[in-house]
Amino acid sequence: MADLVFIVSRAEPRQYLYLKHVFADESSDVVLDRRMGERRRSVRPPPIERRRIDRRQRDITGELQSLGWALGRRPVTYTGGPMTALPAKEGQ
Repeated sequence: MADLVFIVSRAEPRQYLYLKHVFADESSDVVLDRRMGERRRSVRPPPIERRRIDRRQRDITGELQSLGWALGRRPVTYTGGPMTALPAKEGQ
């Protein structure tokens, strides 16, 4: 999985194709911005909040509007087995 992600405004399809071509062999993904606004239809908050955290780390709307693209970094996720403590070294 790529570490860097280029998010390109839907209003800039040529920029999307260009970046997709330039970074085809790199460890970067180029994606079109899919946001259409807030997905929740109701003004009232739900009775029980099921989200643990907001997945958006920062607001890129300004960058998409001014530059046509934004650069983000995928969060590092731990996918291994259960975390265990390392054994103590002898003499410590």
